Amino acid sequence: MIFVIEYNRSKGNIVTFREFDDSQRRVAEDARLEIELAVNHKQVNHEVVLLEAASKEDLERTHKRYFSDINSLLKSAGDQNKPEGRSEEKGSGIDSR
Repeated sequence: MIFVIEYNRSKGNIVTFREFDDSQRRVAEDARLEIELAVNHKQVNHEVVLLEAASKEDLERTHKRYFSDINSLLKSAGDQNKPEGRSEEKGSGIDSR
């Protein structure tokens, strides 16, 4: 599958989402270009991408930032950086020896 996404960076949401069969690569490329030209004409700060994945579910897993809000992404990143089985200790960081 081929996907064309227009993403509003400042709001963190998808503006346009289109799906194409692999056999429609040329149509997908033309759609991406058309959206890109419209975005540039409007002078808005949107990202326009053409991505490939086996399914929409795979795309959502590999490109989470397009499908999750910023709070979910930050929580997910924080959870991945915590060692398992340990809790964070908070202290002053001052050695009082």
